[in-house]
Amino acid sequence: MFYSVRGKLIHIEDGLAVVECAGVGFALKTTNNTLSKLPALQSEVMLYTHFMVREDAMELFGFYDMGELNCFKMMLTVSGVGPKAALAILSQLSPEKFALCVATGDVKSITRAPGVGPKLANRLILELKDKVQNEQIAKGVGMDDIPAPAVLAGANLQEAISALVVLGYSQSEAASALGKLDPELPVEELIRQGLRKIAGGK
Repeated sequence: MFYSVRGKLIHIEDGLAVVECAGVGFALKTTNNTLSKLPALQSEVMLYTHFMVREDAMELFGFYDMGELNCFKMMLTVSGVGPKAALAILSQLSPEKFALCVATGDVKSITRAPGVGPKLANRLILELKDKVQNEQIAKGVGMDDIPAPAVLAGANLQEAISALVVLGYSQSEAASALGKLDPELPVEELIRQGLRKIAGGK
């Protein structure tokens, strides 16, 4: 229903940003990562949004970039994961770090988010990994579809490719974005640069 909100940033508090548009203040629940990137109060800001209707509430969520929004929505597809837990995780981890945690099975990092225990972290890893694998099978994607430089490169590139796939990109998109990067870069930096290349169409 709402794709984004652009207007004057009039209020910030823990987990919340209020953006005034045409005289109406929209209260957007958000993450610490988004709050840290917001400009000063009374400045113009644009946040990507997700509108959720439940039996007892209607809530609007706002994110500084599409990567965080997409990661938030993906988490909500996992059974037992609600918006509170998803926001807590994305307040602790960037989308890149979360994707890497799923790709590598890093339960410990995910459980650093308040209110997120090992059981929920394991479910996120299991269901998102399974979802990625099932999508690859359904699309007929295999290692033969990945460009040779990415296949032959070391473990860092393979982990970065897996993380980008967790974030919703295809194997071929991920491999193409990472294929010309230095395979010795840290995994998180590979993911960051890969996302930049995909977003820029380079």
